[in-house]
Amino acid sequence: MNPEIERKFLVNNTFFIKESFDQKLIKQGFLNSDKNRVVRVRVSDEQGFLTIKGKSNKSGTSRFEFEKEITLEEANFLLELCEKGVIEKTRYLIKSGKHTFEVDVFSGKNKGLVVAEIELTEENESFATPSWLGKEVTGNVKYYNSELSKNPYKNWRI
Repeated sequence: MNPEIERKFLVNNTFFIKESFDQKLIKQGFLNSDKNRVVRVRVSDEQGFLTIKGKSNKSGTSRFEFEKEITLEEANFLLELCEKGVIEKTRYLIKSGKHTFEVDVFSGKNKGLVVAEIELTEENESFATPSWLGKEVTGNVKYYNSELSKNPYKNWRI
């Protein structure tokens, strides 16, 4: 199994929406949010997924990921067992050169947060940077979904 290699960015504006070719409603929870082994349950439109992620490397760009599709019924059942703090978001898919950005517009307790991710085949791979791409937050743990479930964006503003 190959590691997941991704970089994460804040988003400057909503111009990405007109560039998107698809969008999905996502609801996800965490059966385990320990940084050494995150276990996530996700419902994406009408599909269910169980994902296990390992600890990130020092730069935060790479970590082990195992994902398996499960039935929608199983995913909804497992969401009921999750730790407090289910994440809700709309994910927009945007082509940029040979890559696809996933832009998550959070709702609920994380409303106002918009984050873009790009998956790469190697850590130093170059990619086209759209005008709406903002500050890089790769490796900043507070932007991990498992952390947002415990310390939502609404609590950051004081």
